[in-house]
Amino acid sequence: MFRRSFLMTGALAILAACSTSTPPRLGADGNPLPAIYRIDPDDVGDIQFRVLDSVNALRRAAGAPDLQLNAALNAAAATHSRDMSVQNRPWHFGSDGSSPVDRAARAGYSGGVLGENISETYESELETVAAWMQLADTREVITDPAARDLGVAYFQEPNGKIWWTMVTGNGVGSQ
Repeated sequence: MFRRSFLMTGALAILAACSTSTPPRLGADGNPLPAIYRIDPDDVGDIQFRVLDSVNALRRAAGAPDLQLNAALNAAAATHSRDMSVQNRPWHFGSDGSSPVDRAARAGYSGGVLGENISETYESELETVAAWMQLADTREVITDPAARDLGVAYFQEPNGKIWWTMVTGNGVGSQ
């Protein structure tokens, strides 16, 4: 009898917990607000490899060779992501007037920069890559058959906004 009442009490507690769940917060348009995608600083490497794997799968489908992560391009991307946050605008020029080519050279990349994709979003790295694939110019950066190296980085503000930067290079002269 004790066991049956214990099980019944446990089942009722679970049902009660389910029925008191908090309803989603709604935005001004009446739709549920998205959950903020928070990045743990310890996940930087995992994020870079998820992007690399996704980009390489997309490149294979387009008949382009795989890319490899490049530390100098990662550093250039990280610098630009933070700088876009400081400027509070997504664009390809640094607050000092630098271009993607300038930032890659400063970071020690000896190859040629082929393209840069940027984003200001609250979305994950995979959602961001998917969004880039929807536009011809950013898709071309991802699928450029001349590219061999990839740099990817982000800067997340306390409010959850993420500034993403992806840089591709030709690998000429780099190791």
